[in-house]
Amino acid sequence: ASIAPAAQLSATAPLSRGIEVWDLTQQHAKYLLHHDNKGQSLVHLLQFSPDGKFLLSADQQSIALWRMADGKNLGFWSIPNGLIRDIALSADAKHLVVGQHDGKVLHINLNSGRRLEFLGHSESINSVAVSANGRYVLSGSSDLHAHLWDSQSGQIVRSFVHPTRVTKVALDAQGRFAFTADSQQQATIWQLPSGTVAQQLDLDRGRIFTSARFSDDGTLLITGGASRQVTLWRTSDGKIQQQFLVSPTKADRTGGGVVYDAVFIAPNRILTESSAGLAEYWDIKP
Repeated sequence: ASIAPAAQLSATAPLSRGIEVWDLTQQHAKYLLHHDNKGQSLVHLLQFSPDGKFLLSADQQSIALWRMADGKNLGFWSIPNGLIRDIALSADAKHLVVGQHDGKVLHINLNSGRRLEFLGHSESINSVAVSANGRYVLSGSSDLHAHLWDSQSGQIVRSFVHPTRVTKVALDAQGRFAFTADSQQQATIWQLPSGTVAQQLDLDRGRIFTSARFSDDGTLLITGGASRQVTLWRTSDGKIQQQFLVSPTKADRTGGGVVYDAVFIAPNRILTESSAGLAEYWDIKP
């Protein structure tokens, strides 16, 4: 699932039912999109452009771009030589990024058609993020590294090293911060462009982050986890400001659930999408 707060849209991909795009204002389904005519391809990744005008979707070996004004498909791309692990989309859908199981990161400039393969990782890519203008990409890998690199030259700008595999990365829309987290107990907010540590998150125990976004003003980071947890972190000191537990997934007898996306929709309100199949609204304490 993915949420576009600017456009008041969310997208979900139920098993074998295609992609459902929801109008959050009217609370009804707006489009039903398919990767194939039978609607049976298993879409496992969804990502809106920052402005919410476009949606990027992916199954294991193909990606598709959709225009939200009318639901029209703008293109399909096949990735035959590597399984797709994560995707990212810049503003106005001018640049798209694909992280692959073979350690490659593909950057496509949709205006020029130029493709660049970044080969700076030696193991599987787990998470990718792209700057709003498409110029910079942050990629996290099982090789213990997250690299911030220039999509024009393919050169690494900053490298961030973790003790275990990097599982989640995120970029602040204003270019102030980067976020990287590994599979154990290290999650860091980095100052950009210097690459120095801004804050080390105060983790009480290891956790896997499944989503991460900075607030527009850069004062908060919101993360979702694999154990129903949604957490608001202060970027000023790395401490927890507030926590929530999304509704459990009914099919999970242990009462578990995965947070697919969590976003700020107002200064004092957030919205989450989880494996329970629910969009849930939460109030932020002052």
